[in-house]
Amino acid sequence: MEGLAAVQRRFLKRALKYDEVKGYTLDIDATGIEAQKESAVMTYKGFTGYMPIVGTLAENGLVVGDEFREGNQSPGSRNLEFIKYCIQQMPKGKRIKALRADVASYQADIINFCDKEEMEFAIGADLDEAVMRAIESLPEGEWRPYRGGHIAETVHCMNRTKKAFRLVVVRRSYQQGLFGQEENKLRYTAIASNRTDAAEIVMDWYHQRGECSENRKIGFGMERMPCGQTVANAVFFRIGSVAYNICRLFVLKTLAVGWHKHQVQTLRWRLFQTAGKVVDHANRVYLKVRRGLYALFEKIRLRIWEFANT
Repeated sequence: MEGLAAVQRRFLKRALKYDEVKGYTLDIDATGIEAQKESAVMTYKGFTGYMPIVGTLAENGLVVGDEFREGNQSPGSRNLEFIKYCIQQMPKGKRIKALRADVASYQADIINFCDKEEMEFAIGADLDEAVMRAIESLPEGEWRPYRGGHIAETVHCMNRTKKAFRLVVVRRSYQQGLFGQEENKLRYTAIASNRTDAAEIVMDWYHQRGECSENRKIGFGMERMPCGQTVANAVFFRIGSVAYNICRLFVLKTLAVGWHKHQVQTLRWRLFQTAGKVVDHANRVYLKVRRGLYALFEKIRLRIWEFANT
């Protein structure tokens, strides 16, 4: 596992060297993987499996860190340690400047750490009794329209946080009954943040998390584990993270911007599965493809050569 982590560090150093970005946004997300394996245990979602956590750089979608966890481990356990691990994986001259995470990371230690390291954060807030009291104390005049609901903000703190933080809240009405006889009720979404932008901008920024991280394992076989032992599956999962990064870097460095949001399934269909013929003629090897794809393949080869020789 440490050997594969070293591979990731070397890969990130090479991948981030010339992207002209100094500070990155870290998105962390724990994902349940269902598995009927000998070592799999029951998750909080009600199925047996595992609960790995992954850290992704929002600016380019690259995986900066992963930790394979047992299914019965809480999504919030050791998250601060994992954040520090992701920071350590970053190459010299590059830093994590911001953090986005779901409610599992709504912890005083994480918020204190972000304040100490001068990192911006937006973390889903637990709707506990203290948070609900803060929401209910908001005057009606503070709420303003926002994306089919209303948004407002207040200042909040936890028992062990050293500083107060913004609590940005969105409320939307919903009906509990199928035919609408019941009275509409309100559903709240709250995030803790230290950003100074308008509440709408902070909430939009928070919701951008996971655009890459939630799809990282799709298409690389990481949605199912092949082994009966947890340690073997952990190695398999980290190899999958390395494979994802290699594919992601290939897309970023060789393909036009229009390709950058494609998942690997689309790459296989539109690029990797292209029919071609290898021809050996006059002591030279040729790859013959459709005329319409010639320019694309030529550009890919040139950009690979340029990246390899930079």
